[in-house]
Amino acid sequence: MTTVAVLGLGEAGSALVADLVSAGARVRAYDPVVESPRGALACAGEAEAAAGADLVLSVNSAEAATAALDRGLAGCSPTSVWADLNTASPALEVELENLASLAGVGFADVSLMAPVPGRGLRTPMLASGMGASRLADLLVPLGSGVEVLDAPAGEAARRKLLRSVFFKGMAAAVVEALSAAAVLGLEDWMRELVADELTGADADFADRLETGSLRHAVRRTEEMSAAAAMLDELGVPTRVTLASRDWLADLRTVDTGRIVAP
Repeated sequence: MTTVAVLGLGEAGSALVADLVSAGARVRAYDPVVESPRGALACAGEAEAAAGADLVLSVNSAEAATAALDRGLAGCSPTSVWADLNTASPALEVELENLASLAGVGFADVSLMAPVPGRGLRTPMLASGMGASRLADLLVPLGSGVEVLDAPAGEAARRKLLRSVFFKGMAAAVVEALSAAAVLGLEDWMRELVADELTGADADFADRLETGSLRHAVRRTEEMSAAAAMLDELGVPTRVTLASRDWLADLRTVDTGRIVAP
């Protein structure tokens, strides 16, 4: 029976615990505030939770990741794998792996690539680092879909954060557009427009956005200035609209014809 320690019992951690228990794993859990879910052994700290665990899942926060590792390593064995599932910078993931390596413990940088609630252990995961393959060996039989990257710690985090630039940026743009549309009584129309654009996206979608921005940067800068003025009149914040205007104004090309930051 695989023994898994879960540190951090918020939405994500609790969902993972529930699925691990259902899959037949022995689960040791710790959270300084949240009560351990049914089926998990409640522990008094990180080191106690890690004691005897094949795998430790740190699911707290990037801010708490280093302290959790420092305290938890005392309970780990040389066969343990410490997996950091927090949304942290690549540099922090490298630092965490170095700390784990000094203690003789395997480490995996794990990025959750979708919201955990509703998916639990089936949440798509990217894993990199020296302990990534061992992590997959332990989690896949329990129902997890882990994609192992042949890359050092930090690479999984890097890819998740790149996705965040796109996805969270798009989400902010959608919220800003919907806010303005609601003031104008056009919210339903705006929602339908967003759905149509995303449904019609294909493999060339990003290329079209990129080349169109380069080709029409001057005109689109003026267009976004007009959009910002309209939102100002409506009393809607223009954070994304102004950022888009400024990006378009600063675009320049290099020999490859690709976009580069100013």
